[in-house]
Amino acid sequence: MTEMKSAVPAKPKISRVEVYWHTVTYKTVILYGLLILGIFFSLTYFVFPQATSAIAKKLSESMTPKDTGVATINARQARFVNLDGKVQVKKVNSVTWENADYQMTLDKGDLIQTGSEGVARMAFADGTTYTAKGDTLVTVEENLVEQDHASSVGVHITSGQVDLATGTWEVAGSKAEVSFENAVASLQANSRAAVSSNPETKQQEFTVASGSAQLARGAEHLDIGQWERVTFPTGGAITKSQVLAPPQLVTPLNLQPIIVGDPKRDPVHFSWNPVATAKMYQFQTSTTAAFSHLVQDKKTPTESVDVVGLDPGDYYWRVRAIDADGKTSDVSDSFKFSLVVHGKELEMLLEIDSTELQGNLVEVVGRTEPGAALIINGEQVASIQGDGHFRHFLPAMTKGSHEIIITGQNRRGGTATKRVEVVIP
Repeated sequence: MTEMKSAVPAKPKISRVEVYWHTVTYKTVILYGLLILGIFFSLTYFVFPQATSAIAKKLSESMTPKDTGVATINARQARFVNLDGKVQVKKVNSVTWENADYQMTLDKGDLIQTGSEGVARMAFADGTTYTAKGDTLVTVEENLVEQDHASSVGVHITSGQVDLATGTWEVAGSKAEVSFENAVASLQANSRAAVSSNPETKQQEFTVASGSAQLARGAEHLDIGQWERVTFPTGGAITKSQVLAPPQLVTPLNLQPIIVGDPKRDPVHFSWNPVATAKMYQFQTSTTAAFSHLVQDKKTPTESVDVVGLDPGDYYWRVRAIDADGKTSDVSDSFKFSLVVHGKELEMLLEIDSTELQGNLVEVVGRTEPGAALIINGEQVASIQGDGHFRHFLPAMTKGSHEIIITGQNRRGGTATKRVEVVIP
């Protein structure tokens, strides 16, 4: 019998798979990517040189911050909103004077000086404006404006004349001041006043045109009402008196074009509202806003006057009241008008490019004709460039919706009006 042996199964072969890898860092990937882009751009430039240069220029411009020509300004900083003639500023940390411009901010301690025909209107964030007239030197003395807190703004007058006006303050206890050598006058909300200081005679004056104010000098405190004036020499007694109110102008309206057939023969009619105690009026017409070149200067007992012989062009006019004792009022607001010969073209260019918000200040940017006159919400635009472009800052506005009205008149007598809606958040 043959012995049978059982078969033993053979061991299966185990196949091995070996995996190898190479570590590549992100830095290496980026470098290779930049190398490939560089090669691609070089090849493209050789094939299409002009198109590649144009694309590169656009990419560069899009990555470069645009210069708008307007400085970044804190909403609580003071700044110029109107400039006319020579106005210079010496910053508190500088020893040199520089010409004022609309991009300049005003800080505590800055000096502002106007030339003989210069005018500078400064706006503070609380809505107060100070207008320095010709030959005036003032210093920014205070500018404390914080949200939900009483504001405090002020300037010091060394010499010259300053008009100041306040708006409606949101926080009780806010104040706007103007200081003299040894006294301080504080204006209430919604008030207007005129200030003057003469260093040669050592005489100071403070006149309230609307609202009320207080004057403090040492232990002395004096309330001042509408059309009251306080006068005091340095170190002398304070005197308060009633002031004769200036007339309110009626016709021609501000910026009104007057069209005549023959300017040498056709009269121009001027009229104003009567002042109760006035016995005489002084009427003046000038070719300059500073009334440095008078073409008419006459006195009349009536509330109107007709003038003939004016040449075509732009004019300004104003009136003073004179009482029985010979006392004169301050001058009225000056109105501007243009005398135009009939038959001339009366259309004009006026375009509004944008309205830009900086806090509660609104800047109107646009273009008109060279030599044209513009009024924005009752304010004259002082800076119109030679090509007609203009930028104008309006006084601080309250929160909410506002309508801005821009009216213009060119040298031919043409007029135009634009209306723009803005919202102060």
